[in-house]
Amino acid sequence: MDIIDQKLDLLIKGFLPVLCSDPDFDNGVLASGIANRERYKYWEWTQGVGLFGLWKLYEKTGNKEYLDILTNYYDQRIKEGLPGKNVNTMAPILALSFLAEHLHRQDYMDVCIEWTEWLFNGGLEKTKEGGYQHRTTDDFNDQELWDDTLMMSVLPLANMGRILGRKDYMDEAEYQLLLHIEHLADPITGLWYHGYTFKGNHHFAAAFWGRGNSWATIALPLFVETIPLSNAVKRYVSTVITRQVEAIAKLQDPSGYWHTLLDKEDSYLESSCTCGFGYGILKSIKLGLLDEKYRSVAEKALPAALKAIDENGVVQMCSGGTPMGRESQDFYRNIPVHPMPYGQAMAMLFLIEEK
Repeated sequence: MDIIDQKLDLLIKGFLPVLCSDPDFDNGVLASGIANRERYKYWEWTQGVGLFGLWKLYEKTGNKEYLDILTNYYDQRIKEGLPGKNVNTMAPILALSFLAEHLHRQDYMDVCIEWTEWLFNGGLEKTKEGGYQHRTTDDFNDQELWDDTLMMSVLPLANMGRILGRKDYMDEAEYQLLLHIEHLADPITGLWYHGYTFKGNHHFAAAFWGRGNSWATIALPLFVETIPLSNAVKRYVSTVITRQVEAIAKLQDPSGYWHTLLDKEDSYLESSCTCGFGYGILKSIKLGLLDEKYRSVAEKALPAALKAIDENGVVQMCSGGTPMGRESQDFYRNIPVHPMPYGQAMAMLFLIEEK
């Protein structure tokens, strides 16, 4: 068994303990005073990305153990009753939609349809220009676009469009993709801002946040893989990814990691964005969106990603949940480091794509 297989085995051993640990609700995940607070414990973006990583591992290996973890998890959550709908609680729908399709389970599909219809038919507030406002469990974030939204809500919409043959869903997902690129991808540096507000038309603290950038690196090739985009849009997506990867290649630390603020060497090195970049680069190369020469950037990140996985299969050096840094980039420097389900998933995705 090679080192990647060994680390993937370890990641699975560490997955459930991290997935089912009590989240730190004050760490950018969920504030106090929320109705039905207990239901959000295990149905948030943190778990949603983690479950998607496990689904992709099952898809790659066919190991029924991974499928059982997924179905047991979703069965328990659905039995308990799901929380309120917002951008972040949409995230678990992505893996559930794949499961519903794969297992022909109508009960899963019914949940996916209900949540996707809520998103598509106006349950989620929109910004000026019709963008998906990054409403979270504890904040409306009025008139704000965040790069997280592409991963958490727009990809589930795109996948349900594919599964149901709903061109209107796919068209809306494509529009959201293009709108988020327009307002968040910096044409000068190639990097992505964490957020944009139509109230004042600015990028808050103008942070080039590591994991936020990696959400884009992950999501863009997944859009190309999921729904039929025109050749023109695919070419455009390719240029956006290429600009970003050219930029992050120059900012990669000699260790292989990236900093949590990509262009600030005094911010800490961070594992989730490192794994996200590695996966997104390799995925984009595979889909013909990115030149083969950028493979070396991902290869440089691989030893760093492997090193971050400890002897218990828990990914260390992962920044916790991160709301918008509104006033100062120091906000990102001070986000605590903590094992999180998305850290496990992003490492899985990278190692799977490397195999």
